[in-house]
Amino acid sequence: MPESPRPVPVDAVVIGRNEGARLQACLNSLLGQVRRVIYVDSGSTDGSVPMAQAMGVQVVALDMTMPFTAARARNAGWQALQGDPPDFVQFVDGDCQVQPGWIAAARMAFDQHPAAVVVCGRRRESRPELSIYNRLADIEWDTPVGQARACGGDALMRFAAVQAVGGYDPALIAGEEPDLCLRLRRNGGEVWRINAEMTLHDAAMTRFSQWWRRSRRAGFAFAEGAARHGAGPERHWVAETRRALIWGFALPAAVLAGALLFAPLLLGLLVYPLQVGRLARRGGWAWAFFTVLGKFAEAQGALEFYLRRLIGRKRGLLEYK
Repeated sequence: MPESPRPVPVDAVVIGRNEGARLQACLNSLLGQVRRVIYVDSGSTDGSVPMAQAMGVQVVALDMTMPFTAARARNAGWQALQGDPPDFVQFVDGDCQVQPGWIAAARMAFDQHPAAVVVCGRRRESRPELSIYNRLADIEWDTPVGQARACGGDALMRFAAVQAVGGYDPALIAGEEPDLCLRLRRNGGEVWRINAEMTLHDAAMTRFSQWWRRSRRAGFAFAEGAARHGAGPERHWVAETRRALIWGFALPAAVLAGALLFAPLLLGLLVYPLQVGRLARRGGWAWAFFTVLGKFAEAQGALEFYLRRLIGRKRGLLEYK
C-alpha cells in the first residue's frame, strides 16, 4: 500500500505582554490546531511566561533593552522556528482566540490559490457591546473577501515566503503587516481574505482617549508607509495619508485662517457635518461621525511622523491599551 502523505506542518507565533487570561485563552485555542506554538513575551509581569510554559508552549523572551515593536516580536517568533521550519506559520496577537477550524479552512484556501502566501479571514471583536469603540473596531475588521492588498496581525502565511523577504520590518511601530504584505506581493505572492471565522479579538477600548491614540497611531503608520513605498506603483497609503492631512489639518486650518479676515468663512466648517451625512448612508451615523472625527487624530499622527523625520527622532511605541 502507498504511504500516507506527510502531514503539512503548521506552527503558530503568539506575541503579547501582560495579557493574562486572554493569553491563556489564545494558547488554548491553538493547541490541537497546530504542531507547536511559540510565545514571544515582551516583559510580562503578570505570570504569563510560567503559565505558557506550564501549557507546553515554547517561550521566547524578547530583549527589552532594545526598543519594542510588535514587528520585532513577530520576527523573534518565526526565527525561533527555523531549526525545524513549518510549511505554514499562523501569526496571532495574544489578545485573540483562534476559531475552531480556522487553520483547516486557511489550508484549503492555500490549495485553491497556489500563488497565495498569506491567507486571512474574519476577525471579530469578542465584546462589541462593551463600547462604541469596540463596535467600531469590529466594523473595521469586516473587509471584503477575495484577493487583498494586506492582512492584519492575525494571518496564516507560507513560512518560506516570509523568510525570503526577511520577515517584518522591526523599525515600524505600526503598519508592519501591510508593509510585509507589500513586499510579499512584490516578490510574486498573493494575499487572500476568505469567508471564514478566524479570530476573536478583545480590543478592550472603553475610553475616548484609547480610540484617539489608536487613530493617531494609524495616521503615523499611513505617513510612514507612504514615505517608504508611496512612490511605487501600489501608491502604498498615499491616499490614506492625503485624506487625513486634508480633512484633519489643511481644510480646518484654511477655514480658520480665512475666517480671521472674513468671519463668514467659518461656515466652511459645515463641510464636516455634510461629510458625516454622506458617509452615514453607507455605514450609519456612529461610524460616519467617528470616521470623520478620526481624520483629526490621523492627521496628528501623520504630522508627528513628518516632524520626527525632520528632526531625526524615532517614535517609541504608541499604545492604546
